[in-house]
Amino acid sequence: MAAELIIAPEAEQDLAEAYAWYEGRRIGLGEEFLSCVDACIEAIRRTPEMYVLVHENYRRGLVRRFPYTVFYEYVEGTMTVYSVFHTSRDPDKWRRRLP
Repeated sequence: MAAELIIAPEAEQDLAEAYAWYEGRRIGLGEEFLSCVDACIEAIRRTPEMYVLVHENYRRGLVRRFPYTVFYEYVEGTMTVYSVFHTSRDPDKWRRRLP
């Protein structure tokens, strides 16, 4: 059974900003980005413990075709996404978001 999904407001903001950036480059590219992120999140929901621990109890899934990672925590059937983060950014930035 797929994990319950919670997306933090900061992660929603990440998605909105990246969508706008990609859509500004080419019409439809933002939609492709969101589709790839959705596929990544659904894969994580199916097997959340398969992904590697990267910091304390937090894990990371890689988004195909785009240089983004999904940082999340999985506890007792619930997956919480804290960040959808561009891989070239300073990693301390996503660590500061974690509770």
